[in-house]
Amino acid sequence: MRVEIAPTMNSPRLLRAALYARVSTVNHGQDVGLQIDELRQVAQQRGWAAVEYVGAGVSGTLAERPGLSRMLADAHAGKLDVVAVWRLDRLGRSLQHVLATLEQLNSQGIAFVSLRDVGLDSTTPAGRLFTAMIAAFAAFERDLIQERVIAGVRRAQAAGKHCGRPRRDLDLRPAVALLKEGRGLKDVARILAIPRATLRRRLQEAGHWPVGDPGSADEAA
Repeated sequence: MRVEIAPTMNSPRLLRAALYARVSTVNHGQDVGLQIDELRQVAQQRGWAAVEYVGAGVSGTLAERPGLSRMLADAHAGKLDVVAVWRLDRLGRSLQHVLATLEQLNSQGIAFVSLRDVGLDSTTPAGRLFTAMIAAFAAFERDLIQERVIAGVRRAQAAGKHCGRPRRDLDLRPAVALLKEGRGLKDVARILAIPRATLRRRLQEAGHWPVGDPGSADEAA
Protein backbone atom coordinates (compact mmCIF):
# COMPACT_ATOMS: atom_id res chain seq x y z
CA MET A 1 0.00 0.00 0.00
CA ARG A 2 1.33 3.46 -0.96
CA VAL A 3 -0.16 6.50 0.80
CA GLU A 4 0.87 10.11 0.25
CA ILE A 5 0.78 12.58 3.14
CA ALA A 6 0.55 16.29 2.42
CA PRO A 7 3.30 18.34 4.11
CA THR A 8 2.26 20.37 7.14
CA MET A 9 5.02 22.95 7.00
CA ASN A 10 5.65 25.67 4.43
CA SER A 11 9.05 25.24 2.88
CA PRO A 12 10.52 26.01 -0.55
CA ARG A 13 12.05 22.55 -0.69
CA LEU A 14 10.75 19.85 1.62
CA LEU A 15 12.57 16.54 1.72
CA ARG A 16 10.57 13.83 0.01
CA ALA A 17 10.53 10.98 2.51
CA ALA A 18 9.47 7.38 2.20
CA LEU A 19 8.00 5.93 5.38
CA TYR A 20 8.42 2.17 5.08
CA ALA A 21 6.65 -0.16 7.51
CA ARG A 22 6.15 -3.91 7.48
CA VAL A 23 4.76 -6.73 9.62
CA SER A 24 5.08 -10.38 8.63
CA THR A 25 1.72 -11.46 10.11
CA VAL A 26 -1.59 -9.75 10.78
CA ASN A 27 -4.01 -10.28 13.66
CA HIS A 28 -1.30 -11.97 15.75
CA GLY A 29 -0.26 -9.13 18.03
CA GLN A 30 1.64 -7.27 15.31
CA ASP A 31 0.33 -3.88 14.25
CA VAL A 32 1.85 -1.91 11.41
CA GLY A 33 0.00 1.12 12.75
CA LEU A 34 2.50 1.41 15.62
CA GLN A 35 5.34 1.82 13.15
CA ILE A 36 3.43 4.23 10.93
CA ASP A 37 2.34 6.45 13.84
CA GLU A 38 5.92 6.98 14.99
CA LEU A 39 7.16 7.51 11.45
CA ARG A 40 4.43 10.11 10.82
CA GLN A 41 5.37 11.98 13.98
CA VAL A 42 9.03 12.18 12.94
CA ALA A 43 8.06 13.22 9.40
CA GLN A 44 5.90 16.01 10.79
CA GLN A 45 8.61 17.16 13.22
CA ARG A 46 11.22 17.32 10.48
CA GLY A 47 8.90 18.85 7.89
CA TRP A 48 9.14 16.00 5.41
CA ALA A 49 6.75 15.56 2.51
CA ALA A 50 6.03 11.93 3.31
CA VAL A 51 4.83 8.96 1.29
CA GLU A 52 3.92 5.72 3.07
CA TYR A 53 4.84 2.26 1.80
CA VAL A 54 3.21 -0.43 3.90
CA GLY A 55 3.53 -4.21 3.76
CA ALA A 56 1.26 -6.29 6.00
CA GLY A 57 1.52 -10.06 6.15
CA VAL A 58 4.79 -10.09 4.18
CA SER A 59 7.75 -12.04 5.50
CA GLY A 60 11.06 -10.25 5.83
CA THR A 61 12.83 -13.31 4.43
CA LEU A 62 11.38 -12.59 0.99
CA ALA A 63 13.72 -10.58 -1.20
CA GLU A 64 10.80 -9.43 -3.33
CA ARG A 65 8.14 -7.54 -1.38
CA PRO A 66 5.57 -5.30 -3.12
CA GLY A 67 5.83 -2.34 -0.72
CA LEU A 68 9.62 -2.37 -0.72
CA SER A 69 9.77 -2.87 -4.48
CA ARG A 70 7.55 0.16 -5.09
CA MET A 71 9.64 2.24 -2.72
CA LEU A 72 12.91 1.25 -4.40
CA ALA A 73 11.37 1.93 -7.82
CA ASP A 74 10.43 5.45 -6.70
CA ALA A 75 13.91 5.90 -5.26
CA HIS A 76 15.45 4.86 -8.57
CA ALA A 77 13.16 7.30 -10.38
CA GLY A 78 14.50 10.16 -8.26
CA LYS A 79 11.26 10.70 -6.34
CA LEU A 80 12.76 10.34 -2.84
CA ASP A 81 15.34 12.13 -0.71
CA VAL A 82 15.18 10.04 2.45
CA VAL A 83 13.88 6.63 3.54
CA ALA A 84 12.72 6.13 7.12
CA VAL A 85 11.91 2.87 8.88
CA TRP A 86 10.79 2.07 12.41
CA ARG A 87 13.64 -0.39 12.88
CA LEU A 88 16.36 -1.72 10.59
CA ASP A 89 15.02 -5.29 10.56
CA ARG A 90 11.85 -4.00 8.84
CA LEU A 91 13.88 -3.89 5.63
CA GLY A 92 14.49 -7.64 5.93
CA ARG A 93 15.73 -10.34 8.26
CA SER A 94 18.70 -11.14 6.04
CA LEU A 95 21.69 -8.94 6.86
CA GLN A 96 22.95 -9.36 3.32
CA HIS A 97 19.69 -8.08 1.85
CA VAL A 98 19.49 -5.17 4.30
CA LEU A 99 23.05 -4.07 3.51
CA ALA A 100 22.39 -4.36 -0.22
CA THR A 101 19.31 -2.13 0.14
CA LEU A 102 21.24 0.45 2.18
CA GLU A 103 24.04 0.49 -0.39
CA GLN A 104 21.53 0.92 -3.19
CA LEU A 105 19.94 3.91 -1.46
CA ASN A 106 23.34 5.42 -0.66
CA SER A 107 24.49 5.09 -4.27
CA GLN A 108 21.40 7.05 -5.32
CA GLY A 109 22.13 9.83 -2.82
CA ILE A 110 19.16 8.95 -0.61
CA ALA A 111 19.48 9.37 3.16
CA PHE A 112 18.34 6.65 5.55
CA VAL A 113 16.82 6.93 9.03
CA SER A 114 15.96 4.12 11.47
CA LEU A 115 13.97 5.42 14.44
CA ARG A 116 14.77 2.61 16.89
CA ASP A 117 18.45 2.11 15.93
CA VAL A 118 20.48 4.78 17.68
CA GLY A 119 22.89 6.58 15.38
CA LEU A 120 21.48 5.21 12.14
CA ASP A 121 20.44 8.54 10.62
CA SER A 122 22.40 9.62 7.57
CA THR A 123 20.72 13.04 7.56
CA THR A 124 23.22 14.00 10.30
CA PRO A 125 27.04 14.09 10.12
CA ALA A 126 27.42 11.43 12.83
CA GLY A 127 24.79 9.27 11.15
CA ARG A 128 26.54 9.54 7.79
CA LEU A 129 29.77 8.40 9.42
CA PHE A 130 27.99 5.44 11.02
CA THR A 131 26.32 4.50 7.72
CA ALA A 132 29.66 4.73 5.92
CA MET A 133 31.20 2.40 8.50
CA ILE A 134 28.42 -0.15 7.91
CA ALA A 135 29.03 0.04 4.16
CA ALA A 136 32.80 -0.33 4.67
CA PHE A 137 32.37 -3.43 6.83
CA ALA A 138 29.96 -4.90 4.28
CA ALA A 139 32.49 -4.35 1.49
CA PHE A 140 35.24 -5.84 3.67
CA GLU A 141 33.12 -8.94 4.30
CA ARG A 142 32.46 -9.35 0.56
CA ASP A 143 36.18 -9.10 -0.17
CA LEU A 144 36.97 -11.75 2.45
CA ILE A 145 34.34 -14.09 1.03
CA GLN A 146 35.70 -13.57 -2.49
CA GLU A 147 39.24 -14.29 -1.35
CA ARG A 148 38.13 -17.49 0.40
CA VAL A 149 36.24 -18.63 -2.70
CA ILE A 150 39.21 -17.96 -4.99
CA ALA A 151 41.59 -19.72 -2.61
CA GLY A 152 39.24 -22.71 -2.39
CA VAL A 153 38.94 -22.96 -6.18
CA ARG A 154 42.71 -22.80 -6.67
CA ARG A 155 43.27 -25.45 -4.02
CA ALA A 156 40.68 -27.73 -5.63
CA GLN A 157 42.20 -27.20 -9.08
CA ALA A 158 45.66 -27.99 -7.73
CA ALA A 159 44.25 -31.25 -6.40
CA GLY A 160 42.87 -32.09 -9.83
CA LYS A 161 39.24 -31.41 -8.98
CA HIS A 162 36.84 -29.88 -11.47
CA CYS A 163 35.52 -26.41 -10.56
CA GLY A 164 32.64 -24.61 -12.18
CA ARG A 165 29.66 -26.12 -13.91
CA PRO A 166 29.13 -29.86 -13.44
CA ARG A 167 30.60 -31.86 -16.29
CA ARG A 168 28.03 -33.38 -18.60
CA ASP A 169 28.36 -37.13 -19.01
CA LEU A 170 28.70 -37.92 -22.69
CA ASP A 171 28.45 -41.28 -24.41
CA LEU A 172 31.12 -40.88 -27.06
CA ARG A 173 30.40 -44.15 -28.87
CA PRO A 174 27.87 -42.63 -31.34
CA ALA A 175 30.28 -39.78 -32.09
CA VAL A 176 33.18 -42.15 -32.68
CA ALA A 177 31.04 -44.32 -34.96
CA LEU A 178 29.91 -41.35 -37.04
CA LEU A 179 33.46 -40.03 -37.33
CA LYS A 180 34.66 -43.44 -38.54
CA GLU A 181 31.97 -43.28 -41.23
CA GLY A 182 33.75 -40.22 -42.57
CA ARG A 183 31.50 -37.52 -41.19
CA GLY A 184 33.10 -34.27 -40.08
CA LEU A 185 33.20 -33.08 -36.50
CA LYS A 186 30.78 -30.24 -37.26
CA ASP A 187 28.17 -32.63 -38.66
CA VAL A 188 28.59 -35.05 -35.77
CA ALA A 189 28.17 -32.28 -33.22
CA ARG A 190 25.02 -31.09 -35.02
CA ILE A 191 23.54 -34.59 -35.23
CA LEU A 192 24.18 -35.29 -31.54
CA ALA A 193 23.20 -31.75 -30.43
CA ILE A 194 26.53 -31.22 -28.66
CA PRO A 195 28.64 -28.05 -28.91
CA ARG A 196 31.48 -28.76 -31.31
CA ALA A 197 34.16 -27.45 -28.92
CA THR A 198 32.83 -29.64 -26.12
CA LEU A 199 32.70 -32.70 -28.34
CA ARG A 200 36.24 -32.13 -29.64
CA ARG A 201 37.60 -31.67 -26.12
CA ARG A 202 35.94 -34.83 -24.82
CA LEU A 203 37.16 -36.84 -27.83
CA GLN A 204 40.68 -35.56 -27.26
CA GLU A 205 40.53 -36.44 -23.56
CA ALA A 206 39.37 -39.95 -24.43
CA GLY A 207 42.05 -40.38 -27.12
CA HIS A 208 39.55 -40.52 -30.00
CA TRP A 209 40.63 -37.32 -31.72
CA PRO A 210 41.89 -36.75 -34.33
CA VAL A 211 40.57 -39.75 -36.22
CA GLY A 212 41.69 -38.92 -39.75
CA ASP A 213 41.64 -36.37 -42.52
CA PRO A 214 37.84 -35.75 -42.64
CA GLY A 215 37.62 -34.85 -38.97
CA SER A 216 40.85 -32.90 -39.00
CA ALA A 217 39.75 -30.93 -42.02
CA ASP A 218 36.44 -30.16 -40.36
CA GLU A 219 38.21 -29.02 -37.20
CA ALA A 220 40.18 -26.51 -39.19
CA ALA A 221 37.02 -25.27 -40.93
